[in-house]
Amino acid sequence: MDTPPPTPQHNWLNQLVGNWTITGTCTMPDGSTGKSDATESARMVGDYFLHAILKGKVPGMDTPVETILILGFDPDSNTFVGTWIGSPMPQLINYTGTLSEDQTTLTLACDAPDLEDQSKTSAYRDVIVITSENTREFHSEIQLEDGSWNRFMSSYYTRA
Repeated sequence: MDTPPPTPQHNWLNQLVGNWTITGTCTMPDGSTGKSDATESARMVGDYFLHAILKGKVPGMDTPVETILILGFDPDSNTFVGTWIGSPMPQLINYTGTLSEDQTTLTLACDAPDLEDQSKTSAYRDVIVITSENTREFHSEIQLEDGSWNRFMSSYYTRA
């Protein structure tokens, strides 16, 4: 079987590869804020998929968390695709995403349990912003009932 060459979108994922230190802030549903500290190790699986493991401390959790993110690009649907799992929750989250025209921002959309009522599902956007070769940002937003978006988490990555 001949393997197709990676697309420019697959190649875009390479800039997320490496070891990262992460600091962040999070606003809890009750309005309180907290800080997070973590590390991430990310590598490519072949030419098509990014595999990232994050480990660290986040607000509201007594024990460290671990998450696994898989990101790729589906040339048939012309969208980024991915999955996310994390030690704090039993659900597997599926992403679809688009890259900005200037190729600095990847916006990933998903449906996941609501922050306040786990019996409900809400729409989320996770946004990766490349700020330099060695820094990037990650923001999480939830869609409110009026259709607007509320940013509740911001993380800042520095290449280790």
